[in-house]
Amino acid sequence: MSDTSRIMALDLPMLNPIPEEVQKYFNICNEKLGMVPNVLQAYAFDAAKLNAFSTLYNDLMLAASGLSKLEREMIAVTVSSINKCFYCLVAHGAAVRQLSGDPKLGEMIAVNYRVAPLDARQKAMLAFAEKITKESFAIEERDRDALRSVGFNDRDIWDIANVAGFFNMSNRVASAVDMRPNDDYHAQYR
Repeated sequence: MSDTSRIMALDLPMLNPIPEEVQKYFNICNEKLGMVPNVLQAYAFDAAKLNAFSTLYNDLMLAASGLSKLEREMIAVTVSSINKCFYCLVAHGAAVRQLSGDPKLGEMIAVNYRVAPLDARQKAMLAFAEKITKESFAIEERDRDALRSVGFNDRDIWDIANVAGFFNMSNRVASAVDMRPNDDYHAQYR
């Protein structure tokens, strides 16, 4: 059994002192989320790595897109479910609950997105994310056409691919270092 007080299995000490720009970012997290997510604390051993991770994450998950924030979080949960990433299932499951207002939706997607009450557009999006995760080499034009047929444009397809790709990367890192989600996530938005 792992030590739940640790944020990960590696002993990489946080920068000391914490650079001003990192502290500002952590303060914003505390204001908006009531905590600093453990994934950010895990990256805080190196300001450049934290900045690279958080810049890409914020661009993919929060910037303007044809995908809603909820849809991007649904992709995160679907990919994390396939990869069995404990950290991301818990953290992004909470985000799905928050954004949808549905305390069951995150768990439904985590177990099997096909049983969730999703529209055809969202199911096609998650099927594409699943294929990226399981067999990206097998994606063909007909897979992209399936997304176009339910209303996604090429920019949306780019965003789906990038969000799925990001979570495939971050799932593998989180699992490899036994990253643990903040305890607060477990009870949020239920």
